[in-house]
Amino acid sequence: MATVITMPRLSDTMSEGTVASWLKKVGDKVSEGDILAEIETDKATMEFESFNSGTLLHIGIKEGESAPCDSLLAIIGKEGEDISSLLNSSTPKTETIVAKESVTPLDSNAAPATLPKGVIVVTMPRLSDTMTDGTVAKWFKKVGDKIAEGDILADIETDKAIMEFESFYAGTILYIGISEGGTAPCDSLLAIIGPEGTDINGIAENFKSGASAAAVKTVAETTTNNEQPAATTSNERVFVSPLAKKIAEQNGINLSQVNGSGENGRIIKSDVENFTPIATTQNLQPNTSAQPQAEVATAKPFAATGEKLTEEIKNSQMRKIIAKRLAESLFTAPHYNLVIEVTMDEAMKSRAIINSVPDTKVSFNDMVIKASAMALKKHPKINSQWGEDSILINYHVNIGVAVAVEDGLVVPVLPFTDAMSLSQIGGNVRDLAGRAKSKKLLPSEMEGSTFTISNLGMFGITEFNSIINQPNSAILSVGAIVEKPVVKNSQIVVGNTMMLSLACDHRTIDGATGAQFLQTLKQYIENPVTMLA
Repeated sequence: MATVITMPRLSDTMSEGTVASWLKKVGDKVSEGDILAEIETDKATMEFESFNSGTLLHIGIKEGESAPCDSLLAIIGKEGEDISSLLNSSTPKTETIVAKESVTPLDSNAAPATLPKGVIVVTMPRLSDTMTDGTVAKWFKKVGDKIAEGDILADIETDKAIMEFESFYAGTILYIGISEGGTAPCDSLLAIIGPEGTDINGIAENFKSGASAAAVKTVAETTTNNEQPAATTSNERVFVSPLAKKIAEQNGINLSQVNGSGENGRIIKSDVENFTPIATTQNLQPNTSAQPQAEVATAKPFAATGEKLTEEIKNSQMRKIIAKRLAESLFTAPHYNLVIEVTMDEAMKSRAIINSVPDTKVSFNDMVIKASAMALKKHPKINSQWGEDSILINYHVNIGVAVAVEDGLVVPVLPFTDAMSLSQIGGNVRDLAGRAKSKKLLPSEMEGSTFTISNLGMFGITEFNSIINQPNSAILSVGAIVEKPVVKNSQIVVGNTMMLSLACDHRTIDGATGAQFLQTLKQYIENPVTMLA
């Protein structure tokens, strides 16, 4: 039977969406997890994937067109299937698929028709293109709680970030299938929502899912679990929509002073736009007691002399994915490294002049990113990726910048880096790095890199080699600037140098090609004025 897919509600404030681009066309085969289209919301442009397999039989909203949420977006079914009745019906009576929650049918022992009226089975969402498992970082609702459409149910940890997961349904939480801290495959039973007091006996047991039995608790166990907190409005966390946060940053508004009118005290766009700052003496005084308290809270166990003491830390989803991908990269791509020393004296002078301009802040890392983008335009083979049958050369430059976070490493991407000025690169990197550390990056902001840069110079590391961030063919490792004796005009003088190491995939990049790229990169960094041409 054909499935009607409607315009999804991808944010709590979204009332309509625009189809930025279709990645499939009528007649194309679609598999579960394929990206159907890019949907532009009031906050961002997000990839919209299919939860069904079949043939794309109809497209209801063309590229560039906007439509209200729940409008007919597409129809997927069997090739050649008659869908005239669905097109002629204003309210097609068939399953509707949304982006973040899906209603999964039960197995043959409990057919969908036997589902009690108004009961919805919510499954572990697939929040990124690479996500296979999800971890419930935190529940904001518990069994028995009333929920409204748009309420935040839980924080879901993917392989890339922690994302708020909102409900597209109203009702009562009748069942929670994955406890806080639990991990389960996508499409596993996450929760059951329905009218209060509904008998859901047997639904969880008959649910078709890849989740292990340990991941699914009984209703009685969940009901007595006091460790699942309801939504909180304490200082522990500030709830804010991405759009409101962006407006606040642009206007220098301290979000801790803003009262949120959204769900769970969430700060939304109108709250920030209508905010009037109130200066108080307390706000101007430094919190001298915060640091000692933090030190006490983060104190580690101490082993006495001769005592064995160990600590086992559970691997997060991010750490598992990092381990998997780095191992795959190192053992599938034949790595080799090229190292070059760069004189930084002119770069240091140029940076000081640039940063003397009001409201301008450029780091050495920003200068390396800009120089790399320009060098990649001259050496596009570095900007490539390996395929079994062909090598793909990218003539656009999207540089990924490695950012260390609490659980590991993420790589936010600067799209079309070569078209950015130094100040634009600096501002974007600071924004992405800040949101990466607070785990607020969108999955789309960590996709599509063609080259990666990793900088450990701020930690005093002078030289190191990185593992390639596939599908890229190369990664640049940036060391610290070191003051040391150098030879200039046959004289030994004090100079400043920096080591750059380029790790290359030998399947796509020959040694001479990598060396030529580093020579061009060195010229740009040592003569920053050439980057302004």
